[in-house]
Amino acid sequence: MLKQLLTGVAFSLSALTLALPAHAEYPERSIQAVIPWGAGGATDNVMRSLAPYVEKELGTKLILNNRPGGTAVIGSSYVMQQKPNGYTLLLGAENPQLYPVLGLAKFDYSDFYPVNIIGQNVVVIATNADSPFNSMAELLAAAKEKPDTLRMGSTGAGGLPSTVHAMVNAVGELKVREVTFGGDGPGITALMGKHIDFMPLSLAAAQELVRSGKLKALAVLAAEEVPELPGVEPITKALPDIGEYLPWGPFWGAFVHKDTPDDIKQKLVEAYSKAVANEEFQGFLKNYGAQSLNLNGAEAEQFLKRWQSVTAWSMYKAKAIEISPDSVGIEQP
Repeated sequence: MLKQLLTGVAFSLSALTLALPAHAEYPERSIQAVIPWGAGGATDNVMRSLAPYVEKELGTKLILNNRPGGTAVIGSSYVMQQKPNGYTLLLGAENPQLYPVLGLAKFDYSDFYPVNIIGQNVVVIATNADSPFNSMAELLAAAKEKPDTLRMGSTGAGGLPSTVHAMVNAVGELKVREVTFGGDGPGITALMGKHIDFMPLSLAAAQELVRSGKLKALAVLAAEEVPELPGVEPITKALPDIGEYLPWGPFWGAFVHKDTPDDIKQKLVEAYSKAVANEEFQGFLKNYGAQSLNLNGAEAEQFLKRWQSVTAWSMYKAKAIEISPDSVGIEQP
């Protein structure tokens, strides 16, 4: 009797197990990928160019969603608030690394998991094609002669232009008015329309416009000329002391909620690593004037910490921020 009872229980459990749906392997549906900047800018262009290769590796669709605002705080915060199940990615740039010292938010990329640091770009100081300025030295001289009259395009506190502005002021003086836009795309439109006088931009966003003569490059934020813009002087020619902060540049990365299960993190890491290494995407980066990094794990975390340290402390030295980096755990470089 007992044997029959145990057999019946076993059979029931077996039937129940068969009736339960098998747990689908990640990803079982499309993935929402949040770009915290507007359409048409460097971050948007890089992420949309990479997406097809990631989709091929994952076997699913990435639903790209632009959520701009607040120097990427709005989009980044949105991703943090979603379930940590791997179905919401943050496809962002460098900005969150400065939130603690800018007082914009209480988080940075240490509150996410770095799936991949895709690449890094050079910064170019650009002006409109008809600008009277032909070099960084001329721009600095004009700003010194008439302080706070030149209009610089900005993307808000912690955005690339304001960060570069602070680095310049850490070793020199550039007193200008910042005009804020929702991304480098709208800023470029204003620059070409002569509504602003100049704007620090990623080479990825400005390269073709400079090549075609629609924008004029005054300098690149580097210690020597870059092959993508031959003849454009390095910023160290006008500001030799800025060399202590170089090499430096904006970067792009894919991130996921830090509490995402490890097996899902690993699948995303593998997919992005293969996608970034894809020969066609590597060609895109090269044509875009960007350097491929393809970092994950400890290497990605080390890169993020160094970038944060160099940038935050240069801004503090320039008195562009009041919060001391060490007070929020950022060590000196």
